[in-house]
Amino acid sequence: MLPLLSPPRLRATATSAASAGGTATPPRPAVILPVAPSSRNNTGDYARLAAALREDHGLPAAVVARVTRPDWLRNAAGLADANYWRGTLRPRPVLDWYLKRVEEAVAEARELCGPGGKISLIGHSAGGWLARVYMEEFDASDISLLLTLGTPHLPPPKGAPGVIDQTRGLLNYVEKNCAPAVYTPELRYVCIAGRYIQGAPLLGNSAVASDEVLAVDTPSEGGEAVIISTSDKSAPSSATWRARFVGQGYKQVCGRADVWGDGVVPEMAAHLEGALNISYDGVYHSPVGADDEQRPWYGSPAILKQWVHHLLS
Repeated sequence: MLPLLSPPRLRATATSAASAGGTATPPRPAVILPVAPSSRNNTGDYARLAAALREDHGLPAAVVARVTRPDWLRNAAGLADANYWRGTLRPRPVLDWYLKRVEEAVAEARELCGPGGKISLIGHSAGGWLARVYMEEFDASDISLLLTLGTPHLPPPKGAPGVIDQTRGLLNYVEKNCAPAVYTPELRYVCIAGRYIQGAPLLGNSAVASDEVLAVDTPSEGGEAVIISTSDKSAPSSATWRARFVGQGYKQVCGRADVWGDGVVPEMAAHLEGALNISYDGVYHSPVGADDEQRPWYGSPAILKQWVHHLLS
């Protein structure tokens, strides 16, 4: 197993996947799991990413699980479950409709594999932990890579003041019941986080940067994922309302407001023990509202180039 890169201070170049053992294999078909449920992204929001994986990077297929925005209304069924109100909600049966869409996308990708072929899963935001549920509940014997993009993997801390578990226990279930992350030749977990803006507490003075966002890093020659911050924090200024607003979102996820994240998910929640954990400066959370030049998201061309090799090796 490769040595862990533990958040939040990552300052190393990750070891190449080839060194983990085994010979080079052809690129695998990939299945993209859209975000759920607050952003309510749909299949079309990932069309550019899927096309880039196929046309620019040579994947034989990139299948997006078919989800429409109205589909997310199905989650309202959870309100009828007493576990929702107790904060002990389970993924099934509330999210069976989503898992079925994932199964259909995986079946489509399997048709494009050769005998004994493998498949990669790409989970964006909550799609990452839903991928873990899928791998636990369905046949995942031919899945060799789970790559997550801005996924809130960890449940919020219990008892933290002002924090409400927005998943109503779902992440606690995932943490307790899904297989732990690994990075082996047979199965690799790669968890990617973005450092777009630092949050701040809602009240009181704060030494965090005001409205500071990080520019996208340029990877060093030959490096796999240079995980550094290039911003000068020697003279921090007072936090703006933007930082405070973002910080409240971060707090609901990890219990802290004064942390870095991609504008939605804090960096410290997007990494998993046992996985290959990577952070990129200047990366925004969602394709909705992103701009490839000024506010790139995980799937923007310049960012995709930095992690796509995990799908190709």
